[in-house]
Amino acid sequence: MQSGIAELAAVSLDCPDPPALAAFYAALTGGKITHDAPEASAVVLPDGTRLILLRVLDYLPPTWPDGERPQQFHLDFDVDDLDGAEAVVRELGGAKPAFQPNPERWRVMTDPAGHPFCLCPRRR
Repeated sequence: MQSGIAELAAVSLDCPDPPALAAFYAALTGGKITHDAPEASAVVLPDGTRLILLRVLDYLPPTWPDGERPQQFHLDFDVDDLDGAEAVVRELGGAKPAFQPNPERWRVMTDPAGHPFCLCPRRR
């Protein structure tokens, strides 16, 4: 296998309120907010890759699964308990879309800014 010349360092998400979304992802992942500039950006550092949240004026959330604004990308989070993780996401301000393509294998959720992400059973 050929080794690469780059390592993924961060994933950036557009949003209307970086501090609020940083708080959501820090609580979800147990990560630490390492940068918080409400007018511009925030950074969450879970284990490994940074999550950078960028303020965008007039932000419009994805309209997944249908609509004019596709999801564009999504994040997957491994969890030990799908039902328990879903409940935590809802408590943190996330939501569960009505459409679930395979709810026994994973759960599609949305963060408070409307970005879809998946909760997936941890592979042991």
